[in-house]
Amino acid sequence: MVHAFLIHTIRCRPGDEAGHCRVLYSRVFGPERLDDGGYQDVEKERLGRKEQILAVARQAESACKLHQQASGKPHPEHLIQLPDEPISLQDAPSGVFRLPPGDPFCESKTVLWLGVQCLGFALVCDLHENLMLAESNLRLLVKGLLEHLKLLSSGSDVVLKADKTEVLLEKFLPHGQLRFLNEQFVLSLEKEVAK
Repeated sequence: MVHAFLIHTIRCRPGDEAGHCRVLYSRVFGPERLDDGGYQDVEKERLGRKEQILAVARQAESACKLHQQASGKPHPEHLIQLPDEPISLQDAPSGVFRLPPGDPFCESKTVLWLGVQCLGFALVCDLHENLMLAESNLRLLVKGLLEHLKLLSSGSDVVLKADKTEVLLEKFLPHGQLRFLNEQFVLSLEKEVAK
């Protein structure tokens, strides 16, 4: 099962501080308790969850930057995406890393990440999850988000499109469950979302 999905910044945008990672959108699917005793105060629990997600975003950002530096490719943040140009996720940096128990979740988790220009996308999965299936779902979800929400176009704001992101998430990851998606099923989902 997918525990969480998040969209975050990878590199600083103009006007942002260097090294500053921001979570633009997050959705937690599982009922994870923050610690064994749990918090009595709902506000403390909410803040704890935000800190967990930010910790994942920072680690995914670091992994993406490291991948980019190791590959020797120029940073894609300076490339301009034309509105009608199809988005290729084939060469987008991606990877996986494991979070040990207590850092930041009570149980071990696996994080799959994908970087597209200045945006990072991450799935936080249970340890036993099928990673090939999770990667396939992440790529399809990111492709759908980029195409239908125009997240890479100038002036696009992920925060303002949270309701549309929720709809796409519910189609591709209903209640955090990964789906086996064949091409015909993906086409029917894309038609349904385009309505």
